[in-house]
Amino acid sequence: MINDFFEEALFSGAALTLLAYELGLLLKRRFRSAIFNPILIAVICVIALLKLLNIEYSSYESGAKYISYLLTPATVCLALPLYEELKLLKDNLAAVACGILSGILSGMAGVFLLCKIFRLSHTQYVTLLPKSVTTAIGMGISEELGGTVTITVAVIIITGIFGNIFADFIFSALKIKEPVAKGIALGTCSHAIGTARAMELGEAEGAMSSLAIAVAGMLTVVLAPIFSGLPL
Repeated sequence: MINDFFEEALFSGAALTLLAYELGLLLKRRFRSAIFNPILIAVICVIALLKLLNIEYSSYESGAKYISYLLTPATVCLALPLYEELKLLKDNLAAVACGILSGILSGMAGVFLLCKIFRLSHTQYVTLLPKSVTTAIGMGISEELGGTVTITVAVIIITGIFGNIFADFIFSALKIKEPVAKGIALGTCSHAIGTARAMELGEAEGAMSSLAIAVAGMLTVVLAPIFSGLPL
């Protein structure tokens, strides 16, 4: 009966997702801790509710899929903070380019080494390669390379959540104080979810992170097929 409701009610899955996210925002404002990440809270709540009420994922997804349509325009909108900080980009162009490129190369090299150490299959390897780009780009790369798209989406989200939660701790531990460096690191490694944290840190961090998302996505599209050919 509940499954039938989710299938027939057009935006039921989307409504559940938004309510769970709103709960995450309330907890974040209440406890003011990075651990209470709204996306993480929403994921946990949705999974728990689906399991508790024995709702099939296909029934939930029939209404939740409409949120996915907003991924691409939301990513494009991230160009606005960059436009406002264009002078900052011009003044630090070389450092920004080197930072994004080194972030992408080290991320892919890390995936390759870990897959080699744990003897993962090639399918599992290419599934993990686009872990640091936005979902819209990562899904296409994974599908093109023969990976498991659903797992790629999960890995991308987990990567972003970890970056969002632990960014402040890492910056503090490594004594990173430069706004440009913080923004580039978050955007390159943790895509849009990391950028949300960058925007909380400041306008410069948000602008640089927005730039890093776009450039990192394009570089990953070019470099992923090259890394996918490396022998495990």
